[in-house]
Amino acid sequence: MTTLEIKDLHVSVDTGEEMKKILKGVNLTIKSGEIHAIMGPNGSGKSTLAYALAGHPKYQVDSGEALLDGENILEMDPNERAQAGLFLAMQYPVEVPGVTVSNFLRTAKTAIDGDAPKLRSWVKEVNEAMANFRMDPTFAQREVNVGFSGGEKKRLEILQMELLKPKFAILDETDSGLDIDALRIVSEGVNRVADGTDLGVLLITHYTRILRYIKPDYVHVFVDGRIADQGGPELADKLEEEGYDSYVNA
Repeated sequence: MTTLEIKDLHVSVDTGEEMKKILKGVNLTIKSGEIHAIMGPNGSGKSTLAYALAGHPKYQVDSGEALLDGENILEMDPNERAQAGLFLAMQYPVEVPGVTVSNFLRTAKTAIDGDAPKLRSWVKEVNEAMANFRMDPTFAQREVNVGFSGGEKKRLEILQMELLKPKFAILDETDSGLDIDALRIVSEGVNRVADGTDLGVLLITHYTRILRYIKPDYVHVFVDGRIADQGGPELADKLEEEGYDSYVNA
């Protein structure tokens, strides 16, 4: 059993003019095999939590801890956090001109595992994963995310997760910009990894649409940098019906 424990986390973001405090004491524990959904209005701090945990330099941790099996990942470099088992699927995946998907995936796998995967078995594994995501094998020779549609970028994010096999995955609004078919394919990929491993998932979303495909064990409502409410999957249904007004105007 692996545990990611976030303790009294306070985070500020560099706006270019000032350091603005966003997270104001977040406490959250995720165990391996659990799926936690974080929902909330725009500006509530959901993505700030994701990028602070991943180590984005724009986000400053003012206080608090994030313990992965007792070790504070906030004291690690971003690459060390990935090696420790943390994965971030970005809301807006970036383009990497000049680097093919194939080279990118193998380099990432080597960095995580410490050894390069054997080429023949690795190519087979990548091709099988691409088939699962309805991606043409020629994508492996394209530059990372260059000219990709929004759905293709999100498929590649979750494909990376499947190949790298992290302990915990943070999915930052993975459903944004996806049509119905892409949403289903991406969700199937998340479920496939979760069912086949002890992956813990922190799923950040505005809407309940993706929760029809990826069933959360717990739902947390973020408002003004804090967790304002939490419960089981039924809480997402309540939010779908009533929105966030009762929390924002409380």
